[in-house]
Amino acid sequence: MRQFLHPLMRALRDAGHVVEGGCAEGPHLAVLRADDFVVHPLPMARSFSPVAQIRALIALIRLIRRTRPDLVHGHMPISGFLARLAAWWCDVPCIAYTCHGFLFNQPGKRRRRLLSFLVEWLAGQITDRYMTVSQEEARDARRLRIHPWPEAVGNGRDPALYRPDADARQAMRRELGLSDEAVVVIAVSRLVRHKGYPELLRAMEYVPDAVLVIVGEGLASDHGDRMEAEFAHAALVLGDRLKMLGYREDTARLLAGADIFVLPSHFEGLPMSVIEAMLTGLPVIASAIRGPREQVVEGETGFLVPPGFAAPLGEALVQLVRNPSLRSAMGMAGRERAKSLYAENRVLARVVALLD
Repeated sequence: MRQFLHPLMRALRDAGHVVEGGCAEGPHLAVLRADDFVVHPLPMARSFSPVAQIRALIALIRLIRRTRPDLVHGHMPISGFLARLAAWWCDVPCIAYTCHGFLFNQPGKRRRRLLSFLVEWLAGQITDRYMTVSQEEARDARRLRIHPWPEAVGNGRDPALYRPDADARQAMRRELGLSDEAVVVIAVSRLVRHKGYPELLRAMEYVPDAVLVIVGEGLASDHGDRMEAEFAHAALVLGDRLKMLGYREDTARLLAGADIFVLPSHFEGLPMSVIEAMLTGLPVIASAIRGPREQVVEGETGFLVPPGFAAPLGEALVQLVRNPSLRSAMGMAGRERAKSLYAENRVLARVVALLD
């Protein structure tokens, strides 16, 4: 809600609507509440546990009955399904959904993927406004008859906030004790295995002339191990060339201080971090998967590499680390592409018009 929905909530409020949120409780919601939004705490969980999801569904039904909204807008696969089911049960006049990626397109067991498809298909039948962040997901929704009229709305960030900034670059490097000549590779995401961190850490062993800055943290709702062994090994091998910054609110400044952005995820929707990096004028190395392959133009704004492999990721990093003119050209091309496709005001206007 903090990273994806706060700007949309503001845009809907500016259009004259009363907007409230509902999600798992957490410290990042303080920003929304300080902005005078009501955010209802709900027992949402990233889990297939029937007990956990029934608890969340009951809480959603109670919230909808209490607030009696005219429109419910769900996001993300599990919470979006529960929100739409609760809205349908409570006869909400309009049910909307934004798909940030289909679980059945992600790697995993066939049974889990089939269940995910059935859930998406069932929920699609009770959805009035169906949106996706990527063009590929919209085509999938139409082809698989999840919804007859899916709209690809994209994601957006503010080009005035995310931009090349020489002063921010110097400040970031002073903070981290880096010289102006150091080549900085930056990754911004949750610290989960499917973001490709094991491969990235191994790839950096073959890029001796660069520093890796990692921005992000794992959430309490994230599953799987915290990759302690991988990060401990990387700290020993890379030494001062690895900077772990944790969660930060000043990602725009940190991106401005970097030279290359990397996101070797195994699956994505349409990552905001790639948009932020492109707007900042950074070349992007990302996995050749849904979402990033729609954002990054291979050889023009960055490189697309196979997910799950360290060697091709390392080769792409070496190519950019050793070629500053290529970094500059790709970064400028990426910023122009991002401004034309992912400017926040245009994306929000499109979504508000669909919900209106």
